[in-house]
Amino acid sequence: MGYYLLQWKYKDAQVKRMISKPHNRQAMAAKAIEPFGGKLHSFFFAFGPVDGVAIVEYPDNESAAAGAMLIAGADVVESLSTTVLLTSAEAEQAMRRAGTTRHSYSAMPE
Repeated sequence: MGYYLLQWKYKDAQVKRMISKPHNRQAMAAKAIEPFGGKLHSFFFAFGPVDGVAIVEYPDNESAAAGAMLIAGADVVESLSTTVLLTSAEAEQAMRRAGTTRHSYSAMPE
């Protein structure tokens, strides 16, 4: 299972619907995440360039993509981004691997 950061901006029409008929958007998000084996860990509304953020766990990238497609296709968000997250342990392992892997990469040609 991997972790993902979802960030979205609602369409104006959706904001109007939420104002006229307030409801639990977190529960609605879970309905789009759980069918793909995902688990919604946290859900927040936000001020700024995005209207909401969530931390989600999915079994794999394909499941995360399918969940994102379902949400994007529902015509409620203007934009949606999905960012793959690494745990601290995964990042540490990547650091070790980067430091021990033989390579010929150079930022500048020699």
